[in-house]
Amino acid sequence: FETGETVALVGVSGGGKTTVARLLQRFWDIDSGSIRINGVDIRDYRLDALRDVVTVVPQDVYLFNMSVEENLRLANAKASREEIERAAGEAQAAEFIQKLPKGYDTVVGERGLRLSGGEKQRLSIAQALLKNSPVLVLDEASASLDSENEKLVNMGVNKIKKGRATLVIAHRISTIQNADRIVVIKNGSAIAGGRYAELLKTCPYFKRLIGDEYE
Repeated sequence: FETGETVALVGVSGGGKTTVARLLQRFWDIDSGSIRINGVDIRDYRLDALRDVVTVVPQDVYLFNMSVEENLRLANAKASREEIERAAGEAQAAEFIQKLPKGYDTVVGERGLRLSGGEKQRLSIAQALLKNSPVLVLDEASASLDSENEKLVNMGVNKIKKGRATLVIAHRISTIQNADRIVVIKNGSAIAGGRYAELLKTCPYFKRLIGDEYE
């Protein structure tokens, strides 16, 4: 897919969507064919270089038992305080950080236990902004949040998607409808691709899937 394009992976649970994202990160290597970024096979990248190129915003965010700033700085050790605060602002995280007992110096607890799910997601988005990778993988960050946190997280997601190639493991109908392109996954294989309206007309499996899984 292209820079600036959002591609949604759609399929039943266990159908292979997450596997596709993990192959892109080289958790495993593919048995045949190739995955290329800017024409380069990802197996030709050093793993640390590939991690710099691909950023993942998961549903289950892991934060370390250190301060907010230290967690954010893990994404970019050279970031200035001004850059950290700007990223937090764009991720819709600055307001809640300022309300914490020690602001950016507040220790968040193991796995971020002192923060809500929405707050952790917004910190994860701020990390992605600081890392500034050209390829972004979203395991739809707002899927399990309440409506207010969903709105805030989606505002942050829209910031990080700009100018990047974005692969979304889609859980919500709104995400699927708004994607530039949809790839339908069935039993580990891509069986169709296109825009939402097009697939409703040409892919019976997709139409059935939308009715069964995403309503």
